Amino acid sequence: MKKPYDCITELVFVENHISQADIILVPGGSHPQQMERAAELYHRGLAPYILPSGGYNSKINETEWNFLRRIGLELGVPKEAILKEDQAKNTFDNARNSWEVIESMNLNVNNVILACKAHHSRRALMTYQTVFPGNIKFMVSAIIDERDIKKDNWFLKEEKIKIVMTEVEKIGKYFGHYILNWGIL
Repeated sequence: MKKPYDCITELVFVENHISQADIILVPGGSHPQQMERAAELYHRGLAPYILPSGGYNSKINETEWNFLRRIGLELGVPKEAILKEDQAKNTFDNARNSWEVIESMNLNVNNVILACKAHHSRRALMTYQTVFPGNIKFMVSAIIDERDIKKDNWFLKEEKIKIVMTEVEKIGKYFGHYILNWGIL
């Protein structure tokens, strides 16, 4: 039987089939699981580059980029395969700054893997789709961090419900004014 919150699950949690890509994007954060997933996908030969993004984060007392890069190096990703974006302060900055890096390096990018937290996957995907050219195909590889927020359990604990509902609020707040432009494209 469908539950009233199933539509929220469908909205917030995105993951799809992963295939060959030109780059793996990691939209910042202080959780190692995103970079662990990116390194796994890199070692499977699914993309030649990983681009972690993120500026200074007081939770880890360094840039998110440096934190994520270090994890990638520890997992055997060659330093030349890890591109640099260390200024982003939010998800839109992650996307904008990552696209600037891609353009500045003249990389031919048509297919992208987005390694992001499961409960952040819809907002991250929509943000990158808003910033990147419309012809780019995105594939989402969602991870579960230590908070264990998944589409089949987020509704069982108050703290998880709060995090997921904050994502719902942010989706509405961030993207409402883009919808008319999306319709024109």
